[in-house]
Amino acid sequence: MMHDPGYGLWFFALLNAAIFIMFAFSFFKPRTSRDWRSFGAFSAFLVALFTEMYGFPLTIYLLSGWLQSNYPGIDWFSHDAGHLPEMLFGWRANPHFGPFHILSFLFIGAGFWLISVAWRVLYIAQRNGVLATSGPYAHVRHPQYVGFILVLTGFLVQWPTLLTLAMYPVLLWMYARLARSEENDTRDTFGEQFDAYARHVPAFIPSLGKASHRTS
Repeated sequence: MMHDPGYGLWFFALLNAAIFIMFAFSFFKPRTSRDWRSFGAFSAFLVALFTEMYGFPLTIYLLSGWLQSNYPGIDWFSHDAGHLPEMLFGWRANPHFGPFHILSFLFIGAGFWLISVAWRVLYIAQRNGVLATSGPYAHVRHPQYVGFILVLTGFLVQWPTLLTLAMYPVLLWMYARLARSEENDTRDTFGEQFDAYARHVPAFIPSLGKASHRTS
């Protein structure tokens, strides 16, 4: 039934999911129930991704008729064909060196870097009882959520599946809700100081050419 030994490797599916989840855990270090909810949603996305990447290629099976009719000459049940963007845009060399695969690593690397840097700034600010406004927080109010979104986007570009495509907007909505809830708590603590900060610093997308807000 399987055309390629790259599938049905449930050990590797579990191993890769565990590695990336623990890697993200070491960067994010969830503590509150809100942190665990955002981290849990991120982990579910990774499990769904690696299940199709190494376990069972559900998306390829569901789309196999359309793919074989419109893109003949490709063994869609080979493991490399799971890199759909490279295949659909005609990249016939090793997809691991394709433009979409390289772009995905840039997103993933930037996301993990942002999560790590933002966590250190937030940890120091919380320890000192002050509002985090330096580092990444000088450009966006929720850099850790932005980091998670970058990582999710990178994996989606590298290996899109029907399930992760469906999960992606749900996760964006969830992070937006968590961010609003987090801001309500921060406003209760810092009041006008936070409102002044929020007026100058966007929530998720930095404003190019706009001066960063810094507290004295």
